[in-house]
Amino acid sequence: MDLSLCDSQIERFRRETGSTDVASYFRLPHRWIGVDMTGREDPRSLYPRETLPERTSFDAWGVAHSAGSEAAYHMTRLHHPLRGATDLAEIDAYPMPHFDDAAETARLSERVRAIHESGFATVAGLAQTIWESAWAIRSMEDLMVDMMSDDDAATLLLDRVADVSRRRARVVAKAGCDIIQIGDDIGMQSTPMMSIDLWRDWLKPRLASVIDAARAAKPDIIIFYHSCGFVLPFIDDLIDIGVEVLNPIQPESMSFEAVHRGYGDRLSFWGTIGTQSTLPFGSTSDVRDAVRANVTRCGERGGIVIGPTHLVEPEVPWENIVALREACDELSPTR
Repeated sequence: MDLSLCDSQIERFRRETGSTDVASYFRLPHRWIGVDMTGREDPRSLYPRETLPERTSFDAWGVAHSAGSEAAYHMTRLHHPLRGATDLAEIDAYPMPHFDDAAETARLSERVRAIHESGFATVAGLAQTIWESAWAIRSMEDLMVDMMSDDDAATLLLDRVADVSRRRARVVAKAGCDIIQIGDDIGMQSTPMMSIDLWRDWLKPRLASVIDAARAAKPDIIIFYHSCGFVLPFIDDLIDIGVEVLNPIQPESMSFEAVHRGYGDRLSFWGTIGTQSTLPFGSTSDVRDAVRANVTRCGERGGIVIGPTHLVEPEVPWENIVALREACDELSPTR
């Protein structure tokens, strides 16, 4: 089982259980790690073409995040520092996140060792591996135009982002991590975000290079790929470059039955319980039935980490979160 709660659900969890440790309380079999990256000390200087709101935070890539509304729980408005840039020199000079490869490898090796000694697997979070990090810097519109017009701006930016991701992949693999989570959202609710040919030309080879970097450092590392939405056209290609686990299989976008029927002999799955449907709007019985159906579909062979398809948002009843864990217990009585 896996589970990730938004801030208000974490507060509810603390009130309901008296615990502060979600992973331990729900007996998750893994713990997450990640490379610590730092960004530029004066990130506002990266926005010569835009005046940013006062209440703005910056990630390690220099991308600015401001609140879309007072009720925006984890979604923010992104501001793109290279939107509108026309000079390749500006893109080439843009500061990428900084980290010390050797120091991070040593730090994470200790962390992985401690997690393993506690009996858990380690998962390294490297989502937003190529496409999402690049468009967050450039803007989706500008980067799409660059790619479709074979502009050198796309080559330069995507190569620079891929280089950072390869380094991160090598670090976590050398540290002994069990599973590496890579991925970019390339699906919308019912269609791909881009054509398969555009993805194959620009993103597939760079993504493959990240996987190869991880495998060169640790050949048995498990490759987990995340994309929300409809991604059926990409699955064969993802398998081709070494993806072994697909997440999250949104039931509102794709039928898990159909995906499993087509790919269950080559892929394992992570997620599958809808955060747009079953969890917020279903009954506890609906949640239990969905868990039972998806786990049973995988059969004795296994191949699924059951859980929500996204962060559990405020509208999900507490009882449905509990039902998810209880349904897993009913299917695995020996625990």
